[in-house]
Amino acid sequence: MEYRRLGRTDLKVSVICLGTMTWGEQNTEAEGHEQMDYALDQGVNFFDTAELYSIPPRPETQGSTERIIGSWFKARKNRDKVILASKVCGRGGNTWFRDDKSPTRVTRAQVFEAVDKSLQRLGTDYIDLYQIHFPERPMPWGSNPTRFNSAAFERPEDETSIPDQLDAFAELVKAGKIRHLGLSNESAWGTMSFVQDSAARGTPRVQSIQNAYNLLNRTFETALAEVALREDVGLLAYSPLAQGFLTGKYLDGARPAGARTTLFDRGQRYQTAGAEEAIKRYIAIAREAGLDPAQMALAFVNARVFVTSNIIGATSMEQLRTDIASIGVTLSAEVEAKIDAVHQLAGNPCP
Repeated sequence: MEYRRLGRTDLKVSVICLGTMTWGEQNTEAEGHEQMDYALDQGVNFFDTAELYSIPPRPETQGSTERIIGSWFKARKNRDKVILASKVCGRGGNTWFRDDKSPTRVTRAQVFEAVDKSLQRLGTDYIDLYQIHFPERPMPWGSNPTRFNSAAFERPEDETSIPDQLDAFAELVKAGKIRHLGLSNESAWGTMSFVQDSAARGTPRVQSIQNAYNLLNRTFETALAEVALREDVGLLAYSPLAQGFLTGKYLDGARPAGARTTLFDRGQRYQTAGAEEAIKRYIAIAREAGLDPAQMALAFVNARVFVTSNIIGATSMEQLRTDIASIGVTLSAEVEAKIDAVHQLAGNPCP
């Protein structure tokens, strides 16, 4: 396993991060424990979860993923072996997260409530990396939209300012409940606003940004890659297999039993015009090179200089073994050139 520095902290996280959002929905507690056992044995020391999980979000299963991680910590007595990341919900309409049934916001009161509940479910007294799951301000779908929509940027009267958000997180750091702060589903403007405010006022610095990044969505490269490199706010890449579409299992309308899109019909982000043709071209490159398509897609993400860690997710041990083994795959210059040639033609069909 390879390890990279998390932002400007003293933490070294594995390039492969274990995503957990299926535990409590598609995966049982026992299966979650088996995945964590295997991942840790393979050198994966970085786990990512959220108060939102499991997915799809439902009041009946909310928090189940954190509870499964907590029961594993209790059984294994190994909290110190894991760098644990979780997230607080940003601006949203769901009302089952807070005791007073308020829609989610990144206010001091809500952040404090969310942290305390996550700590209780996780059975720990600290979270290594606490991330804002999606911004407090209204944002268009996708952090780097390909089409501008002015309505998506309207400012609500109840918007919590970035300085006020950082002040709340500063209190949590001081209390020892969180060690470091991260962003998720954020834009270049938002990331720099957090960086500049923390530099000006001495509030906790954001150390990472968790955004979608894969062969069908390389929009992070447009503006955020430079921010990540120059400001040491590395990418924690989620959806590196485009919700499984880059494996080819959904080609030509196929819907395998038990697969995420089969069960929940949540793959629309990767069912846009041009997506299937691009997928077929990427899979052809992998086949010609004698590579597993999933491992090629993951190896591409692993090799980006602005990536701190690549968040994989699996519902079976076979998938997990394949995904973690991508750390040993190196793409040749010829394969990289072919990938870029397809990207030049297909662009980002699934931003």
